[in-house]
Amino acid sequence: MPMPLRQSLRLGGFLLKQKLLRREKFALLVELEPLFACNLKCGGCGKIAQPAALLKKRMPVEQAIAAVEECGAPMVSIAGGEPLMHPQIDEITRQLLDRKKIVFLCTNALLLPKHLHKFTPHPNFAWMVHIDGLRERHDESVRKVGGFDAAVDAIRQAKAAGFRVMTNTTFFSTDTPHDVIEVLDYLNNELGVDNMQISPAYAYDKAPDQEHWLGVEQTRELFAKAFGDGRRQKWRLNHSPIFLDFLEGKRELACTAWGIPSYSLLGWQRPCYLLDDSYAATYRELIEDTDWSKFGRGRDPRCANCMAHCGYEPTAVVATMGSLRESLRAAVGG
Repeated sequence: MPMPLRQSLRLGGFLLKQKLLRREKFALLVELEPLFACNLKCGGCGKIAQPAALLKKRMPVEQAIAAVEECGAPMVSIAGGEPLMHPQIDEITRQLLDRKKIVFLCTNALLLPKHLHKFTPHPNFAWMVHIDGLRERHDESVRKVGGFDAAVDAIRQAKAAGFRVMTNTTFFSTDTPHDVIEVLDYLNNELGVDNMQISPAYAYDKAPDQEHWLGVEQTRELFAKAFGDGRRQKWRLNHSPIFLDFLEGKRELACTAWGIPSYSLLGWQRPCYLLDDSYAATYRELIEDTDWSKFGRGRDPRCANCMAHCGYEPTAVVATMGSLRESLRAAVGG
Protein backbone atom coordinates (compact mmCIF):
# COMPACT_ATOMS: atom_id res chain seq x y z
CA MET A 1 0.00 0.00 0.00
CA PRO A 2 1.56 3.32 -1.09
CA MET A 3 1.00 6.79 0.41
CA PRO A 4 -2.58 8.02 1.05
CA LEU A 5 -4.63 8.96 -2.03
CA ARG A 6 -4.62 12.71 -1.32
CA GLN A 7 -0.83 12.69 -1.14
CA SER A 8 -0.53 10.58 -4.30
CA LEU A 9 -2.74 13.08 -6.13
CA ARG A 10 -0.60 15.94 -4.83
CA LEU A 11 2.56 14.22 -6.06
CA GLY A 12 0.95 13.43 -9.41
CA GLY A 13 -0.05 17.07 -9.87
CA PHE A 14 3.48 18.19 -9.00
CA LEU A 15 5.01 15.83 -11.57
CA LEU A 16 2.56 16.98 -14.24
CA LYS A 17 3.55 20.58 -13.56
CA GLN A 18 7.25 19.74 -13.98
CA LYS A 19 6.49 18.04 -17.28
CA LEU A 20 4.51 21.03 -18.55
CA LEU A 21 7.35 23.34 -17.50
CA ARG A 22 9.81 20.96 -19.22
CA ARG A 23 11.98 20.69 -16.14
CA GLU A 24 14.37 17.76 -16.38
CA LYS A 25 15.59 17.88 -12.77
CA PHE A 26 13.45 18.69 -9.75
CA ALA A 27 13.14 17.74 -6.09
CA LEU A 28 10.39 15.30 -5.13
CA LEU A 29 11.44 15.23 -1.49
CA VAL A 30 14.09 17.16 0.41
CA GLU A 31 16.09 15.57 3.22
CA LEU A 32 16.25 18.37 5.79
CA GLU A 33 18.85 17.95 8.54
CA PRO A 34 18.47 20.81 11.02
CA LEU A 35 21.13 19.28 13.30
CA PHE A 36 23.70 16.47 13.37
CA ALA A 37 23.55 15.71 17.10
CA CYS A 38 21.93 12.47 18.21
CA ASN A 39 21.22 10.57 21.42
CA LEU A 40 22.33 7.26 19.86
CA LYS A 41 25.48 5.91 18.20
CA CYS A 42 24.04 3.59 15.56
CA GLY A 43 26.51 1.35 13.79
CA GLY A 44 25.26 2.24 10.32
CA CYS A 45 25.25 6.04 10.73
CA GLY A 46 28.12 8.49 10.99
CA LYS A 47 26.35 11.79 11.52
CA ILE A 48 27.78 12.24 15.02
CA ALA A 49 31.29 11.96 13.53
CA GLN A 50 30.99 15.68 12.73
CA PRO A 51 33.23 18.09 14.71
CA ALA A 52 32.06 18.90 18.24
CA ALA A 53 31.37 22.54 17.39
CA LEU A 54 29.06 21.50 14.53
CA LEU A 55 27.24 18.99 16.74
CA LYS A 56 26.24 21.84 19.03
CA LYS A 57 24.61 23.85 16.24
CA ARG A 58 20.89 23.96 15.50
CA MET A 59 19.49 25.30 12.23
CA PRO A 60 17.31 28.41 12.67
CA VAL A 61 13.66 27.93 11.75
CA GLU A 62 13.85 30.61 9.05
CA GLN A 63 16.82 28.93 7.38
CA ALA A 64 15.12 25.52 7.33
CA ILE A 65 11.91 26.88 5.82
CA ALA A 66 13.76 28.99 3.25
CA ALA A 67 15.72 25.97 2.00
CA VAL A 68 12.56 23.91 1.52
CA GLU A 69 10.80 26.78 -0.21
CA GLU A 70 13.80 27.36 -2.47
CA CYS A 71 13.86 23.81 -3.83
CA GLY A 72 10.07 23.58 -4.16
CA ALA A 73 9.78 19.92 -3.16
CA PRO A 74 6.24 18.86 -2.17
CA MET A 75 7.59 16.47 0.49
CA VAL A 76 10.06 16.96 3.35
CA SER A 77 11.82 14.32 5.43
CA ILE A 78 13.21 15.93 8.59
CA ALA A 79 16.19 13.89 9.70
CA GLY A 80 19.48 14.38 11.51
CA GLY A 81 20.86 13.47 13.97
CA GLU A 82 17.81 13.19 16.15
CA PRO A 83 15.36 15.97 15.18
CA LEU A 84 13.59 15.91 18.55
CA MET A 85 16.78 17.32 20.08
CA HIS A 86 16.15 20.53 18.14
CA PRO A 87 14.34 22.98 20.48
CA GLN A 88 12.17 24.37 17.66
CA ILE A 89 11.43 21.21 15.71
CA ASP A 90 7.71 21.56 16.37
CA GLU A 91 7.76 25.08 14.90
CA ILE A 92 9.68 23.92 11.80
CA THR A 93 7.11 21.17 11.33
CA ARG A 94 4.15 23.51 11.82
CA GLN A 95 5.43 26.05 9.33
CA LEU A 96 6.08 23.39 6.70
CA LEU A 97 2.56 22.01 7.14
CA ASP A 98 1.17 25.55 6.89
CA ARG A 99 2.90 25.71 3.49
CA LYS A 100 1.08 22.50 2.50
CA LYS A 101 4.19 20.33 2.52
CA ILE A 102 3.95 16.60 3.21
CA VAL A 103 6.19 16.10 6.25
CA PHE A 104 7.87 12.98 7.64
CA LEU A 105 9.65 13.50 10.96
CA CYS A 106 12.35 10.85 11.36
CA THR A 107 13.19 9.75 14.89
CA ASN A 108 14.59 6.88 16.93
CA ALA A 109 11.54 7.57 19.16
CA LEU A 110 13.40 7.60 22.48
CA LEU A 111 12.37 11.24 23.02
CA LEU A 112 8.99 10.95 21.33
CA PRO A 113 6.82 10.47 24.47
CA LYS A 114 8.38 13.58 26.03
CA HIS A 115 7.64 15.77 22.99
CA LEU A 116 4.45 14.26 21.58
CA HIS A 117 2.25 16.95 23.17
CA LYS A 118 3.97 19.65 21.07
CA PHE A 119 2.56 18.20 17.86
CA THR A 120 -0.96 17.86 16.45
CA PRO A 121 -2.16 15.08 14.11
CA HIS A 122 -2.36 16.33 10.53
CA PRO A 123 -3.23 14.52 7.28
CA ASN A 124 0.11 15.59 5.79
CA PHE A 125 2.24 14.62 8.78
CA ALA A 126 3.73 11.28 9.86
CA TRP A 127 6.30 10.12 12.37
CA MET A 128 9.01 8.02 10.69
CA VAL A 129 10.44 5.73 13.36
CA HIS A 130 13.73 3.92 12.88
CA ILE A 131 13.27 0.18 13.51
CA ASP A 132 16.19 -2.04 12.46
CA GLY A 133 14.73 -5.46 13.18
CA LEU A 134 13.13 -7.06 16.21
CA ARG A 135 14.34 -6.57 19.77
CA GLU A 136 17.81 -8.13 19.76
CA ARG A 137 18.66 -7.05 16.22
CA HIS A 138 17.43 -3.47 16.70
CA ASP A 139 19.18 -2.97 20.04
CA GLU A 140 22.42 -4.25 18.53
CA SER A 141 22.07 -1.90 15.55
CA VAL A 142 21.37 1.23 17.62
CA ARG A 143 23.79 0.11 20.33
CA LYS A 144 21.30 0.58 23.14
CA VAL A 145 19.67 -2.11 25.25
CA GLY A 146 15.97 -1.38 25.53
CA GLY A 147 15.91 0.74 22.38
CA PHE A 148 13.41 -1.51 20.62
CA ASP A 149 10.93 -1.64 23.51
CA ALA A 150 11.13 2.15 23.92
CA ALA A 151 10.49 2.71 20.19
CA VAL A 152 7.56 0.29 20.13
CA ASP A 153 6.00 1.94 23.19
CA ALA A 154 6.42 5.37 21.58
CA ILE A 155 4.79 4.16 18.36
CA ARG A 156 1.79 2.88 20.33
CA GLN A 157 1.48 6.20 22.15
CA ALA A 158 1.62 8.16 18.90
CA LYS A 159 -0.97 5.90 17.25
CA ALA A 160 -3.26 6.20 20.27
CA ALA A 161 -2.97 9.99 20.02
CA GLY A 162 -4.20 9.90 16.42
CA PHE A 163 -0.91 10.31 14.55
CA ARG A 164 0.07 8.53 11.37
CA VAL A 165 3.20 6.47 12.07
CA MET A 166 5.62 4.98 9.57
CA THR A 167 8.83 3.01 10.07
CA ASN A 168 12.16 2.89 8.29
CA THR A 169 14.22 -0.31 8.41
CA THR A 170 17.72 -0.86 7.04
CA PHE A 171 18.86 -4.40 6.27
CA PHE A 172 22.48 -5.50 6.46
CA SER A 173 24.53 -8.44 5.18
CA THR A 174 23.86 -10.23 8.48
CA ASP A 175 20.10 -10.26 7.80
CA THR A 176 18.34 -13.22 6.22
CA PRO A 177 15.06 -13.36 4.25
CA HIS A 178 13.46 -14.72 7.43
CA ASP A 179 14.65 -11.62 9.32
CA VAL A 180 13.03 -9.36 6.72
CA ILE A 181 9.77 -11.31 6.84
CA GLU A 182 9.73 -11.43 10.63
CA VAL A 183 10.18 -7.70 11.23
CA LEU A 184 7.82 -6.61 8.44
CA ASP A 185 5.13 -9.03 9.62
CA TYR A 186 5.48 -7.64 13.14
CA LEU A 187 5.33 -3.99 12.06
CA ASN A 188 2.50 -4.59 9.61
CA ASN A 189 0.30 -7.01 11.53
CA GLU A 190 1.05 -6.74 15.24
CA LEU A 191 2.17 -3.14 15.69
CA GLY A 192 -0.08 -1.85 12.90
CA VAL A 193 2.07 1.00 11.58
CA ASP A 194 0.59 2.89 8.65
CA ASN A 195 3.44 2.35 6.20
CA MET A 196 6.93 0.87 6.16
CA GLN A 197 10.05 1.91 4.30
CA ILE A 198 12.98 -0.44 3.73
CA SER A 199 16.51 0.01 2.48
CA PRO A 200 19.55 -2.17 1.82
CA ALA A 201 22.50 -0.99 3.91
CA TYR A 202 24.64 1.35 1.86
CA ALA A 203 28.36 2.00 2.20
CA TYR A 204 28.26 5.20 4.24
CA ASP A 205 31.93 5.96 4.80
CA LYS A 206 31.54 7.72 8.17
CA ALA A 207 29.57 4.88 9.77
CA PRO A 208 31.26 2.97 12.63
CA ASP A 209 30.25 -0.39 11.10
CA GLN A 210 32.09 -0.83 7.80
CA GLU A 211 31.78 -4.63 7.55
CA HIS A 212 28.12 -5.38 6.88
CA TRP A 213 27.09 -3.46 3.77
CA LEU A 214 25.01 -5.31 1.20
CA GLY A 215 26.31 -5.84 -2.32
CA VAL A 216 23.99 -5.71 -5.32
CA GLU A 217 23.66 -9.48 -5.72
CA GLN A 218 23.19 -9.95 -1.97
CA THR A 219 20.44 -7.31 -2.00
CA ARG A 220 18.63 -8.93 -4.90
CA GLU A 221 18.81 -12.39 -3.36
CA LEU A 222 17.67 -11.13 0.05
CA PHE A 223 14.59 -9.30 -1.20
CA ALA A 224 13.66 -11.79 -3.92
CA LYS A 225 13.38 -14.49 -1.26
CA ALA A 226 11.71 -12.23 1.33
CA PHE A 227 9.14 -10.95 -1.19
CA GLY A 228 8.30 -14.42 -2.51
CA ASP A 229 4.90 -16.12 -2.27
CA GLY A 230 3.09 -12.80 -2.72
CA ARG A 231 4.22 -11.47 0.65
CA ARG A 232 5.16 -8.00 -0.53
CA GLN A 233 1.54 -7.33 -1.60
CA LYS A 234 0.40 -8.04 1.97
CA TRP A 235 2.69 -5.48 3.59
CA ARG A 236 1.94 -1.75 3.73
CA LEU A 237 5.22 -0.78 2.09
CA ASN A 238 5.69 2.90 1.27
CA HIS A 239 7.42 2.20 -2.04
CA SER A 240 6.44 2.06 -5.67
CA PRO A 241 6.20 -1.46 -7.15
CA ILE A 242 8.92 -0.44 -9.62
CA PHE A 243 11.37 0.26 -6.78
CA LEU A 244 10.53 -3.08 -5.15
CA ASP A 245 11.09 -4.78 -8.52
CA PHE A 246 14.48 -3.05 -8.57
CA LEU A 247 15.39 -4.41 -5.14
CA GLU A 248 14.49 -7.92 -6.31
CA GLY A 249 16.61 -7.59 -9.44
CA LYS A 250 13.62 -7.72 -11.80
CA ARG A 251 14.56 -4.44 -13.47
CA GLU A 252 17.34 -1.87 -13.64
CA LEU A 253 17.00 1.79 -12.76
CA ALA A 254 19.26 4.79 -13.24
CA CYS A 255 20.18 6.90 -10.22
CA THR A 256 18.41 10.25 -10.03
CA ALA A 257 19.94 11.61 -6.85
CA TRP A 258 18.73 15.10 -7.74
CA GLY A 259 15.19 13.88 -6.93
CA ILE A 260 15.91 13.71 -3.18
CA PRO A 261 18.45 16.44 -2.36
CA SER A 262 19.84 16.85 1.15
CA TYR A 263 20.12 20.16 2.99
CA SER A 264 21.96 20.49 6.31
CA LEU A 265 23.90 22.96 8.41
CA LEU A 266 26.66 22.63 5.80
CA GLY A 267 24.43 23.53 2.85
CA TRP A 268 23.15 21.46 -0.10
CA GLN A 269 25.08 18.18 -0.07
CA ARG A 270 26.63 17.21 -3.38
CA PRO A 271 25.79 14.86 -5.00
CA CYS A 272 23.52 13.01 -2.53
CA TYR A 273 22.71 12.12 1.06
CA LEU A 274 25.38 9.38 1.05
CA LEU A 275 28.26 11.14 -0.69
CA ASP A 276 29.49 14.53 0.50
CA ASP A 277 31.97 15.58 -2.17
CA SER A 278 31.15 19.23 -1.57
CA TYR A 279 28.33 21.57 -0.57
CA ALA A 280 26.40 24.15 -2.56
CA ALA A 281 25.16 27.39 -1.03
CA THR A 282 21.90 27.36 -3.00
CA TYR A 283 19.62 24.73 -4.52
CA ARG A 284 20.07 26.28 -7.95
CA GLU A 285 23.83 25.92 -7.62
CA LEU A 286 23.40 22.27 -6.58
CA ILE A 287 21.28 21.44 -9.63
CA GLU A 288 23.10 23.49 -12.24
CA ASP A 289 26.73 23.04 -11.15
CA THR A 290 26.70 19.31 -10.42
CA ASP A 291 27.64 16.88 -13.19
CA TRP A 292 24.90 14.33 -12.40
CA SER A 293 26.04 12.05 -15.23
CA LYS A 294 29.07 11.04 -13.16
CA PHE A 295 27.07 9.35 -10.39
CA GLY A 296 25.19 6.09 -9.99
CA ARG A 297 26.04 2.43 -10.47
CA GLY A 298 28.38 1.91 -13.39
CA ARG A 299 29.58 5.51 -13.25
CA ASP A 300 31.25 6.07 -9.88
CA PRO A 301 32.99 3.17 -8.05
CA ARG A 302 31.54 4.40 -4.75
CA CYS A 303 28.05 3.82 -6.14
CA ALA A 304 28.76 0.23 -7.22
CA ASN A 305 26.69 -1.44 -4.47
CA CYS A 306 24.17 1.33 -3.83
CA MET A 307 20.49 0.50 -4.26
CA ALA A 308 19.34 3.11 -1.77
CA HIS A 309 15.92 4.73 -1.74
CA CYS A 310 17.37 8.26 -2.05
CA GLY A 311 18.89 7.52 -5.45
CA TYR A 312 16.50 5.11 -7.08
CA GLU A 313 13.01 5.70 -5.71
CA PRO A 314 12.72 9.07 -7.54
CA THR A 315 13.43 7.24 -10.80
CA ALA A 316 10.75 4.70 -9.94
CA VAL A 317 8.20 7.36 -8.96
CA VAL A 318 8.66 9.28 -12.22
CA ALA A 319 8.35 6.04 -14.21
CA THR A 320 5.21 5.12 -12.26
CA MET A 321 3.48 8.44 -12.79
CA GLY A 322 4.36 8.34 -16.50
CA SER A 323 2.60 5.01 -17.06
CA LEU A 324 -1.11 4.31 -16.62
CA ARG A 325 -0.37 0.63 -16.09
CA GLU A 326 2.22 1.30 -13.40
CA SER A 327 0.01 3.92 -11.75
CA LEU A 328 -2.82 1.41 -11.45
CA ARG A 329 -0.39 -1.20 -10.17
CA ALA A 330 0.86 1.20 -7.50
CA ALA A 331 -2.68 2.13 -6.50
CA VAL A 332 -3.50 -1.48 -5.64
CA GLY A 333 -0.09 -2.18 -4.06
CA GLY A 334 1.12 -4.47 -6.85
